[in-house]
Amino acid sequence: MIWMRRNRLQYVRFRESARTLVHERINHFNYMYGFEFGRVYIKNHKSRWGSCSRKGNLNFNYKIIFLPSEIADYIIVHELCHLAEFNHSKRFWSHVFRAIPDHKRRRKHLRLIERGRVSRSG
Repeated sequence: MIWMRRNRLQYVRFRESARTLVHERINHFNYMYGFEFGRVYIKNHKSRWGSCSRKGNLNFNYKIIFLPSEIADYIIVHELCHLAEFNHSKRFWSHVFRAIPDHKRRRKHLRLIERGRVSRSG
């Protein structure tokens, strides 16, 4: 998909906006969870929206700012919950469910966005 190409100029232009959004939403959701984490990085990944390292660092693709807010929130909560469960077990999904009860619908929507079957705005 063209909009997912890695573009250095676009990354530099939007990185700080993405950092602001991600920090605001992490603070919002982590109020519920109270997880401890390391650093938050905004990266220019080719195909990942986010990841969580074993050291507790959270990584997000700067293109998260181009997604509908409910999808961005899903990605942020998903990575936050990896701080408690470094897997995709039932326990992991129960953590996600606490903040995003409709996480399955949002994940499906994200997959449709990635395949270009729905617009990024809705």
